[in-house]
Amino acid sequence: MATNNPQGLDIILNPFQLYTIPLDDWITNFINFIVDHFRPFFQAISLPISWGLKQIEWGFSAIPPVIFIIIIGIIAWQLAGRKIALYSIIALTLIGFVGAWEQAMVSLSLVVTALLFCLLVGIPVGVLSAKHDPLERVIRPLLDVMQTLPSFVYLVPVVMLFGIGEVPGVIATIIFAIPPLIRLTNLGIRQVSPEVVEAAIAFGSTPWQVLWEAQIPLAMPTILAGINQGILMALSMSVVTSMIAVPGLGQMVLQGVGRLDVGLAAVGGLGIVLLAIMLDRITQAISR
Repeated sequence: MATNNPQGLDIILNPFQLYTIPLDDWITNFINFIVDHFRPFFQAISLPISWGLKQIEWGFSAIPPVIFIIIIGIIAWQLAGRKIALYSIIALTLIGFVGAWEQAMVSLSLVVTALLFCLLVGIPVGVLSAKHDPLERVIRPLLDVMQTLPSFVYLVPVVMLFGIGEVPGVIATIIFAIPPLIRLTNLGIRQVSPEVVEAAIAFGSTPWQVLWEAQIPLAMPTILAGINQGILMALSMSVVTSMIAVPGLGQMVLQGVGRLDVGLAAVGGLGIVLLAIMLDRITQAISR
């Protein structure tokens, strides 16, 4: 007589109850190993970021608001035209009148610092990946992981390696914002017409001259699109990094949510939106 075996059937239908891979323990042990043995190395990496952030933040804070607004208006006028210049002046003036000027300057300095280091790392890596297919095959899955991981996930290893504060926030922002710059730099270089490269070589250009005088200028609109995406992602990261004691507009949003103060959160969010639109329009105009 046949007998039913419900337990065996459950195991067949759900074999995961027998064994689960302790991936969380492995990752925790790996991060602890890095912290115990390589933390001085990561602290040394943070030194130039800390120095650059302090200089930029001091510069933005030292300029009187009216002078700063005029400077940004002139820059926007020269780069993007009258409409964007007028919008920039109105946006910065509104940020000042709602009482978020100091926080906006802190957020802007964080974004500018993160963007500068993204440029220093992202463009060379993008160029190298465009020149070397094996490197591109290695970098592509890493970029996929970096772009698909939730932004909150970056905070845990960053805090363990660098602590809390502005510099760890900039580092987390760099990691979050750099993938589109690398991807679009790689794409822009690869899309340059082979005939242009062949013509440059035929006229006696060295590989370095071909890169700087032909490929990068022709790829510049695509590279600037990557810069544009990096700026927007860096600003969107400002609210997340406020959870590790990073000041600025994101901190206003976080405090407003924590206190159920809709007005404070709205002011911080409005400042982020106004800055994002201003920077987006300026970079888009440059790329055109």
